[in-house]
Amino acid sequence: MLVIGLTGGIGSGKTTVGKLFESLGIPVYSADQRAKDLYQESAELKTQVLELFGDKAYIAGELNRPFLAKKVFNDKILLNKLNSLVHPLVRKDFQDWKSKQSSKYVLREAAILFESNTYKDCDYVITVYAPVEERLRRVMLRDQADQNQVMSRINNQWTDEQRREKADFEIVNLDQDLLQHQVRQIHEYLINK
Repeated sequence: MLVIGLTGGIGSGKTTVGKLFESLGIPVYSADQRAKDLYQESAELKTQVLELFGDKAYIAGELNRPFLAKKVFNDKILLNKLNSLVHPLVRKDFQDWKSKQSSKYVLREAAILFESNTYKDCDYVITVYAPVEERLRRVMLRDQADQNQVMSRINNQWTDEQRREKADFEIVNLDQDLLQHQVRQIHEYLINK
């Protein structure tokens, strides 16, 4: 079974592309969503996060995302420490999930596929592209965040050029019909590998 990485900058439309692949019968693992789940489900991870960030990291048992975001998105050392706690758990969780799938290929959707070196576990990588201005608009609307908050997150990810250099396929997410066409083309290629 092939493992296809699906990545792109925040607001590029990775999740939308993933849903189009799902509509073609392809299982999609959302590393970002599973990481969020593991912050709640894993007692070990919870303990480690509390040790690293203190009692404000969780409020009433729930991860305090705004607090953590404020801490890590302006401190690469803290961000790397946090990632070093969660990435191994997500990697194992993905392997467990993958072992239960039976399709020709699966997608592993992750915002920081390259930054986390997870792309090395993939047979191919698809990057989703949308102009920064469009991504900014989408994320501000989706997350009720201001421009500075979103730009801070964008600046902590690889650039579109860096992702393009490493990816095997690029999907441009500006037009729904074109988007569906691009997904079908890649799907046909992968299903015949």
